[in-house]
Amino acid sequence: MAQSNFSAVDEYGFERHEDFDYASYEEFMSVYLKVLASRAHKWSTMLGEGKSVKRTNTIKRYVRKGIPSEHRPSVWMAISEADKMRDLAPDLYHKILDSPFEKELVDLVKTDLPRTFPDNIYFTKEANHQTHLFNVLIAYAQNNRVVGYCQGLNYIAGLLLLATKSEETSFWLLKVLVEKILPDYYTKTMDGLIVDIEVLSELVKFKAPDVHQHVINLGLPWAVITTKWFVCLFAEVLPIETVLRIWDCLFYEGSKILFRVCITLIKTNKEAIMACNDFTSLAECFKAIVKNASALHCHEFMQSIFKVPGTLSNATIIKLRARFAKQRREQQQKEPPR
Repeated sequence: MAQSNFSAVDEYGFERHEDFDYASYEEFMSVYLKVLASRAHKWSTMLGEGKSVKRTNTIKRYVRKGIPSEHRPSVWMAISEADKMRDLAPDLYHKILDSPFEKELVDLVKTDLPRTFPDNIYFTKEANHQTHLFNVLIAYAQNNRVVGYCQGLNYIAGLLLLATKSEETSFWLLKVLVEKILPDYYTKTMDGLIVDIEVLSELVKFKAPDVHQHVINLGLPWAVITTKWFVCLFAEVLPIETVLRIWDCLFYEGSKILFRVCITLIKTNKEAIMACNDFTSLAECFKAIVKNASALHCHEFMQSIFKVPGTLSNATIIKLRARFAKQRREQQQKEPPR
């Protein structure tokens, strides 16, 4: 077997497993590195010296084609308007860290620290990222008492830290995600998450009816398949570079991007899904489709999410969310009090 030029650890600190397909990765990177170089040059030219990023069609197009890693922290802050939130309370993060913490929140956060990216060299006990992660999560939990700490936030905050290399930037990006882009995903009842899984089911029913019916026939709930997709925003699900490319668009275009990714994964793997003939094989299939070559080839994958699902308007998503939120409220009213 030919020796690979790539390390056993990727640029973000994730260990590559024994079954990692170096040959496919080298083939992908031989093309993608040229794309990265081209995008880096274009972004540097556009941003110039000290230029601010404004939400324009040009920026939207550039974001869809990928933000270079060196520009991600500042561009994510700008396109999500987290920078405006920070400007209203510039000392907030450090003030929270200087204040006393609730013991219950501290215990909750500390429980999840060792579980966060155990295959990442920066999140071992010896490395200092667990301390940075604790600071971001406890600061957010103290700041937003309605959410506090919810499982899944550790993966999001962890990846934000790896991408931005800044606690404070990660705190503000986490805040804008939870409070503006994904409202009610991380509350105790997770109403927004439950509704969005229903919305996805309805979108699949419309865009891939045979797949939708097949999944129902085999008895696998959409919540079992997709809860982690939504809660972790595909962190710990898809390959890291693909996740960061999705997040580029998520910060600009909002949660609609998550539906585009879900539908693309389902439609492009239709043949494999339809070939499953029982609950177990279908569950294994959905685990496999997020690790295959098409998911790894992030540039092609990101192009496909704007083609494969077809038209997907914000108005449609808003309408479906309202419908399923209403159904959920009516159902809760019928249930006897506990």
